[in-house]
Amino acid sequence: MKARYISVPYVIWMALFVIAPLILVVIFAFTSEAGGFTLEHFARMSRYVGIFANSLFLALVATAICFAAGYPVAYILARKESVFRRVGMLLIMLPMWMNFLLRTYAWMSLLEDNGLINRFLTFLGLPGISVINTDGAVVIGMVYNFLPFMILPIFSVIEKIDRRTIEAAQDLGANSLVVFRRIIFPLSLPGVLSGITMVFVPSVSTFVISRLLGGGKTLLLGDLIEMQFFGNAYNPYLGSAISLVMMVIVMVSIAIMNRFGEGEEGAMLL
Repeated sequence: MKARYISVPYVIWMALFVIAPLILVVIFAFTSEAGGFTLEHFARMSRYVGIFANSLFLALVATAICFAAGYPVAYILARKESVFRRVGMLLIMLPMWMNFLLRTYAWMSLLEDNGLINRFLTFLGLPGISVINTDGAVVIGMVYNFLPFMILPIFSVIEKIDRRTIEAAQDLGANSLVVFRRIIFPLSLPGVLSGITMVFVPSVSTFVISRLLGGGKTLLLGDLIEMQFFGNAYNPYLGSAISLVMMVIVMVSIAIMNRFGEGEEGAMLL
């Protein structure tokens, strides 16, 4: 009984700062400026199909890069000794102790036309590159900021794999490639799916990275929503409708990942 009372402040907090805002978003999304029910705001979103597609594409690209770079790092750290592992995890976590905006501003100084990277290329006698204010700069910012969210869940799963399982496969004649393909990777799929979700969700909804590194030329869903609530084109009704659609996209993505993970887990049990 006492435990139930202890949870009351948390329930109140959730109701005030999570459930109530979601209810307001739903109400605004289906309400006209005159106060009546309407689906007009959803119909108007057809003009923003390009932004939806670009947001999903860049988020998928960033997620794929994070997986390609994060899985080997997580695998190596999980198989190394504790000292190497601690140093590696410290280097991965260290940038996350810095403010998100400061990390993004640092990449602006690196990628701009007169930034450190182009100065270094000029010093070597090589031609400079123009990356800032492009989709490539936005993807770089996404990968840098969200890569730890891919590494950490994969690392935690691989680290817990029983070494006796791997040794048993090796005793039965499996080489390193077969052990990885038939044992390590299937058993690490829960971490992979968790990492994909943790990278894709913030990538598809970010607006700070696209604004600073994209220079306003790359509009994502987060930018579009922010413009409706705080920009010159103030329209909280349309902004709420877009937010609701984005939440549905995120929830569908998470559901697909969870369903896929359940299927893989069942296949491994069989």
